[in-house]
Amino acid sequence: MTEENKKDNINEAGDRTADKQVEAAESRKENSSNAQRTGSDAKPADTEVKTEAEVDGKTEPQDADKADNEAKDVPDSETEGDGTSDQTQRSENETDKPEEDGDSRYLRLMAEFRNYKKRVAKEKADIHAYANEKLVVELLGVLDNFERALASDPAADAEGYAQGMRLIFDQLLSALSEAGLEELRALGEEFDPKIHNAVMTADDEEYDSNKVCNVLQKGYSLNGKVIRPTMVTVAK
Repeated sequence: MTEENKKDNINEAGDRTADKQVEAAESRKENSSNAQRTGSDAKPADTEVKTEAEVDGKTEPQDADKADNEAKDVPDSETEGDGTSDQTQRSENETDKPEEDGDSRYLRLMAEFRNYKKRVAKEKADIHAYANEKLVVELLGVLDNFERALASDPAADAEGYAQGMRLIFDQLLSALSEAGLEELRALGEEFDPKIHNAVMTADDEEYDSNKVCNVLQKGYSLNGKVIRPTMVTVAK
């Protein structure tokens, strides 16, 4: 084989190889185009499916609301019928009850009245029993101070002891005053049998006749009411 024939064979082989490469490139290009067209066609389908699903989802609640409204418009005849039957049954039961005779009614009222009297008596007893609770609590402090004074030695400090007793007396008088206790004025006043208790008469130039010239025992009133008249001596 000559060199020219060899060159021709080489050129033919190169041409065939180039043709195959061109065909392969065109085939790949067509496949890519087909894939793009397939993807673009699939998206609208998905969109259509979603749209139908959304339409179905929106339509179902509307249908449910419509059904609820229709159910509300329907009158509940069965419930009304039950209420009427219950009222009728109650009225029949009340009618069937026997009427209370006069003796039974009298005995029942007497029993209720006795219970009422017992309850009122108990309430009054409680009021009387605890009416002085506040005053007693105040006097407990005075009692404590008296116990301390008795436990001390008056000879050690006579002046301090006397001052302490005076403070205890003021504390006691303050507690009684808060409870409504008030001392009645008597010395030098006109004799008043409503608040004074004259035990004797005496000649006293310092006071006019029928005047209280001496107080033997103080008198007191509680909230305006005389609880102990003043024991006095009246001048002639």
